Amino acid sequence: MPRESSTRVRLALFALGAAVLVALLTGGRPSRIAEVRFRWPLAGIGGVVLQLIPAAGTLGVALLISSFVLLGLAAAANVRLPGFPLILGGLALNFLVIAVNGGMPVTAHALAASGQQATMKDLVENGGSKHHLATDADDLVVLADSIPMGAPVHQAVSVGDLMAYAGAAWFIVRGMHRRGGVLSPGDPQIVETSP
Repeated sequence: MPRESSTRVRLALFALGAAVLVALLTGGRPSRIAEVRFRWPLAGIGGVVLQLIPAAGTLGVALLISSFVLLGLAAAANVRLPGFPLILGGLALNFLVIAVNGGMPVTAHALAASGQQATMKDLVENGGSKHHLATDADDLVVLADSIPMGAPVHQAVSVGDLMAYAGAAWFIVRGMHRRGGVLSPGDPQIVETSP
């Protein structure tokens, strides 16, 4: 379903763009974050790619769960970097809700309040590839996509989404401010000395 991935991308661009802007306005430099040494980067990239594959039914849910496993592994490998504990916590909450419900429930209230009537109609008529309209049969709905976000995002989000994006924003701001980038513990550090 195209609306599912397009709203996720819109929120990511908004949150991460805002973090870059805050970092720049407070003296951060993009070159500093480019020096970060990520552990397990291919797991993180693979997790994102799996979420972008349009698939329905059991395959869609399997791809979604697999993506969270890969993203969780990458976040756990980098948990000592700023913001990654929040990212890992958010991913874990979303994984839990998705695994328990066979996809992410989205409440009708959150869709309506965020201006996504077309998405609600599409979920009712066609079902979702990875999301579904929440019903009384769903569990942990309080942790599902039940928080409406209005303009400019127009999206229903979960507590896990907010945690993950807050962690990513924190990482970007901190990474753009640290001299030498954000290093993982145990990485060799360059020490500058005066001649």
